Amino acid sequence: MKTIESLKIEEGGKKRVAVYFAGERKPLRVEVDTALKGGLTVGRELTEDELSDIARLDMFYRTQNAALNLLSYRPRSESEVKSRLIRRGFTADQIDAVLLRLREQGFIDDAGFAGLWAENRREFSPRSRFLTRMELRRKGVANEVIEVAVAGLDDSENAYRAGTAHARRLSIADKNIFRKRLGDYLRRRGFDFSVVNEAVERVWREVGGSSQEGV
Repeated sequence: MKTIESLKIEEGGKKRVAVYFAGERKPLRVEVDTALKGGLTVGRELTEDELSDIARLDMFYRTQNAALNLLSYRPRSESEVKSRLIRRGFTADQIDAVLLRLREQGFIDDAGFAGLWAENRREFSPRSRFLTRMELRRKGVANEVIEVAVAGLDDSENAYRAGTAHARRLSIADKNIFRKRLGDYLRRRGFDFSVVNEAVERVWREVGGSSQEGV
């Protein structure tokens, strides 16, 4: 049996609670959520079984806080979060329990993540449905979720938008060089032959102009 003598919140990169027991100099450090959910208060006596329960609870909150920290930087797929937690050394049972909780709370949502990824690509870095699919598969998103996310992508329009943006960096002095460089760029974006040709012709007509038609 151990008696809690004092509690101290430790400020720093990771805010934790130092739990001091009577007769012991070294504190037990736990997550703030552990102290609150575990009912740790000054004067409480804890059996060995209760201390074991506190340790398990603390590992859950450490795992959860690590996952939430990852998600605070940018949206991530469930597979991404799981991989990062495994690399951090958390156990499979801890990770599975945390992922279940985060799914229930809406912090992890592969459908929402995939939709946001596809929309972000469309708005800021247009590329083909094929390449977008590949990116999402690398993120561990299920195929059926991916297909819903990319259903609204228009390869012809995206190739044109990507081509228009990239054309600003190219010289129009030579039509053939312009077409080759723009075509190569769009193929790297995953667009197929016919879509690339259509986009290159459309962009050339707009940026090359009729005065360049014979170049």
